[in-house]
Amino acid sequence: LQPGYLENFIQSLFDSLPDGELRGATLVVSGDGRYGNAAAVQIICKMAAAHGVARVWVGRDGLLSTPAASCVIREREGGVACGGVILSASHNPGGPDADFGIKYNVRNGGPALESLTEEVYERSTQIREYAIVAGLPDVDLSLEGRHVFVDEKGGAPHFEVEVIDPTEDYVALMASLFDFDALRSLLRRPDMSLVFDGMHGVAGPYARAIFGALGVADEALLNCIPSEDFGGGHPDPNLTYAAALAKLMGLTGQPAGGEPPVLGAAADGDADRNMIVGRRFFVTPSDSLAVIAAHAHALPWLARQGGLRALARSMPTSGAVDRVAEELGLPLFETPTGWKYFGNLMDSHLLGGADLSPLLCGEESFGTGSSHIREKDGLWAVLCWASILAHHNVDTPEGQLVGVEEVVTQHWRRFGRNFYTRYDYENVDAAAAEEIVERLRAMGSSFRGAGYGPSEPQLLQDGFALATIDEFSYRDPVDSSTTSQQGVRLLFADGSRIVLRLSGTGSVGATVRIYIERYQPPGDEYALLANATDALRPLVDLALHLSQVRELTGREAPTVIT
Repeated sequence: LQPGYLENFIQSLFDSLPDGELRGATLVVSGDGRYGNAAAVQIICKMAAAHGVARVWVGRDGLLSTPAASCVIREREGGVACGGVILSASHNPGGPDADFGIKYNVRNGGPALESLTEEVYERSTQIREYAIVAGLPDVDLSLEGRHVFVDEKGGAPHFEVEVIDPTEDYVALMASLFDFDALRSLLRRPDMSLVFDGMHGVAGPYARAIFGALGVADEALLNCIPSEDFGGGHPDPNLTYAAALAKLMGLTGQPAGGEPPVLGAAADGDADRNMIVGRRFFVTPSDSLAVIAAHAHALPWLARQGGLRALARSMPTSGAVDRVAEELGLPLFETPTGWKYFGNLMDSHLLGGADLSPLLCGEESFGTGSSHIREKDGLWAVLCWASILAHHNVDTPEGQLVGVEEVVTQHWRRFGRNFYTRYDYENVDAAAAEEIVERLRAMGSSFRGAGYGPSEPQLLQDGFALATIDEFSYRDPVDSSTTSQQGVRLLFADGSRIVLRLSGTGSVGATVRIYIERYQPPGDEYALLANATDALRPLVDLALHLSQVRELTGREAPTVIT
């Protein structure tokens, strides 16, 4: 880490918290185990001591997945923690020359809102010094236990670091949400098999604890030892970076050793994202969210709470879950990308609004979750899918197991299919990325200036009728805050969409994301089961033409296609 960077950021964060919030408080500090994680934990503990924190909880070896950190903040000792510092750059690579990230989760276990993050940034531009108890010894993070420090005169304890089992609270929460006995019965079937890829991230210890207790063999839990550089890979659970899992599941040819497993899954570096794969069948994140929502009755904790009260998705996510919300008579919220917007909805009843929990939500970037915590949750999503398969196979004879593809196909026949793809152009020159956005903004001005709109769409190539060009803006129904410029949308008369937005979660350049979606209503079996690439090709060609992404970036092909 650059000398002083971590200290300056943490000081700016501590300065931005409400007066007195840290004094005598319990703080969670841990991360995903990437390069620099352990050293950063030691520094933050020493700074916490200097700011009057009474106790810091640290996961053994400095590890806590992002979902587990949210769980610890909310659940451990009844939720006494004031918040948590999470060390992660999410799904981005790790190592001496790769990414490192720091974020703060507040008392509800969710990411800090923009009002706090903006204050932290402002403080960081003015900081002149930071406070740290430099003489405080480093703590042995490899062993669970309490480390109590007293003042120089040997008086009463004034600071404590407790190294905790990183999986304990999270595993207990999962056991309370799901029917582990039913999952064991499913996984004991001779015709059922599961494989999980931890991608050398922090998900591994949780996978071993949960799936091991469910009877899954160790050899089915791949890459589940955390690594500082994620085994030299890119811990992003998609078909490009989880290529080994895709091959094992038969998506890229017949794997060695016979038939692929029934259910495959992967999680990213900090275990908040997930990919679900069936035997020779990929489940898009948007379809995954919609299928889980349609099976809420099969998920024990939702059934105990009387079912879902609301659904939500990020704007770029396909409208597949919208069809479920409409049929179930549930409110559907379309938000900007960012889990904090879902957190506001989950806590609406605490802020004077309607009670929207239990709430199920998701993002097309492989993030799915619910109001059980305030983060997306990769392993939770895998357990949801295992529960759905258990529900469909209670009385299914051996050899006739209903698999992932059959579940999704049944869903399409009921709700229709949202053909969907995302093109990612990673590490693009920032100026070129901005030029693409500006081009579409100018196109929107010309479109409106020519009098086009929903009542008079503009006819483009291949018969697509463009009805709207705008930039997505969101007014939070809970706190009335407004978030603007969240992506340019091209909306067509037949319900198709092209969305373009920029993402900057990595340390180099920008990522240009282009989302392309076309809806096929139920009723036409041939059209429903069409190859997604073929179904979307005309709209993809139009998106590339209108955005000029190849010409402006010099890239002939995207880095990742989802």
